[in-house]
Amino acid sequence: MEEVLDTDGVRGVLHRPDGEVIGALALTHGAGSNCNTVLLTTLAEAFAERGVLVLRYDLPYRVRRASGPPHPSKAAEDRDGVRAAVGVLRELTDRPVVAGGHSYGGRQASMVAAESPGLIDGLLLSSYPLHPPAKPEKLRTEHLPDLETPAIVIHGSKDPFATTDEMRAALDLIPARTTLIEFEGAKHDLDIAKYPVVERVVPATLSDMFGR
Repeated sequence: MEEVLDTDGVRGVLHRPDGEVIGALALTHGAGSNCNTVLLTTLAEAFAERGVLVLRYDLPYRVRRASGPPHPSKAAEDRDGVRAAVGVLRELTDRPVVAGGHSYGGRQASMVAAESPGLIDGLLLSSYPLHPPAKPEKLRTEHLPDLETPAIVIHGSKDPFATTDEMRAALDLIPARTTLIEFEGAKHDLDIAKYPVVERVVPATLSDMFGR
């Protein structure tokens, strides 16, 4: 069952399972989109069918305006949006709460987990933007050594934001358990029409994060 949510500073869609809730998942979007992308919607529906309470939501910068990228000076507000989304799910269930999302959204969620240990039980990060395209020297890894939250990272081998080797090296910086799910030939968008993203990611997450 889907329910539009606009409360406590969080705007999005809540996917409620029909039966027992085994866990919760807060998913948000990349820099150029919103929570209604095909990837997020399809993942949310698939997880809800397997008993996960899912909130796909817009970050504060997207709530403020319908288009355009986030501004670095407002990134802390976007992280507060992640915290608020996790807080909504904490009020709805006492099961584990996993957070993450695509690209920029996933990165902000990982930074929240590093800043606030224990707030999030696990991370699900798709197309993590390890560095800007064609600028591998500008790594976004400063917070990774402080990340004590288990993480699943979904990565396309043709993603210009990181090679697979670069991603593996970055994950080695994380002291918590990490799992890399790679799709050979996939680009940054992780096109679910071409690659079995749902078929691989959902079972892996249920096993690793929710013990199912």
